[in-house]
Amino acid sequence: MRYIDEYRDKKLVRKMALEICAIMPREDINVMEVCGTHTQSIFKFGLKELLPGNLNLISGPGCPVCVSSQEYIDAAIGLSRNKNNIILTFGDMLRVPGNKSTLEEERSNGAQVHIVYSPLDALVFAENNPDKKIIFLAVGFETTAPAIGLSLLAARSKKIENISFFCALKLMPPVIKEILKDEEIKIDGFLCPGHVSSIIGSGAYEFIPKKYGKACCVAGFEPLDILEGLYLLVRQIIRNKPESANQYIRAVTRKGNLKAQEIISKVFRPADVSWRGLGMVKASGLLIRDEFSRFDTGKVFKIKKTLTLGRNAARCKCGDVLKGIIHPESCPLFRKACTPTHPYGPCMVSFEGACNAHYKYGH
Repeated sequence: MRYIDEYRDKKLVRKMALEICAIMPREDINVMEVCGTHTQSIFKFGLKELLPGNLNLISGPGCPVCVSSQEYIDAAIGLSRNKNNIILTFGDMLRVPGNKSTLEEERSNGAQVHIVYSPLDALVFAENNPDKKIIFLAVGFETTAPAIGLSLLAARSKKIENISFFCALKLMPPVIKEILKDEEIKIDGFLCPGHVSSIIGSGAYEFIPKKYGKACCVAGFEPLDILEGLYLLVRQIIRNKPESANQYIRAVTRKGNLKAQEIISKVFRPADVSWRGLGMVKASGLLIRDEFSRFDTGKVFKIKKTLTLGRNAARCKCGDVLKGIIHPESCPLFRKACTPTHPYGPCMVSFEGACNAHYKYGH
């Protein structure tokens, strides 16, 4: 299969891993793979076992489900309890723990919560259920924002009045800046996400080497993609010549998808938003513009934000995992009370979550 089989060739994978070993210095090198899909692939394909022990791969806050704030989850649960509402969401959101419940628990109690695979499905639900309020949980990064924006524009064009979008969209470059400002986090380079970069372009990360003197490289998600990206990063670091590299040239350009960026800019505006485990991050999210306020769930239902800690918040270390301060194994709940079937924190819920990946493949 083109672009799959050739990037999983075992001989080439081993050769690339040996190339990395050959250029590695004696000192530790810390690389953060920002994207949860990178984390999954690294564990799924056993790439860590092929790499030098002093090349430390650290999972970052690149799982949109994991970083959705506690107050957002609780608000969504509250909306689901209204019998006139139908909640539509991507599957991973169902089991994210709120303060006292989850959307999955609410659904088992009779709430109308449905899994969809595209935000456009929300329009079909709205047209088929004119007597209900349809609420789409708009969660994701720059990758999903264009499709959500197009769906909103389509709803306006079709004059669909009973649909709204509960926005929790996040932006990748601002949170990387936040990580770089934290002196507790020691990162030498960033493996940047391929799918987000296909929208915003590799040029969006040029601030990393220019302002902070750190290496970065956009990479795809197959084994050879990741290993080549790591090779380019290590080479930058040992030469002390940080730059914004692009391994994923078959899908990512420097400027990105200009049409998608235009849709995002038309429908959304940047805003300071809360990230679970990281707190408020400046200009790191997208909110619906005022001219589309009739499609904004927060305004339609006059939702007031309340800060809640959630169940087991004191013991759950998802915040430190998202920052890259600790590995999941350092959390006292990991593999004991917290498992994929009984998750205590969001990092165990999503397949992109670091705890989920470590649980499935870490052993």
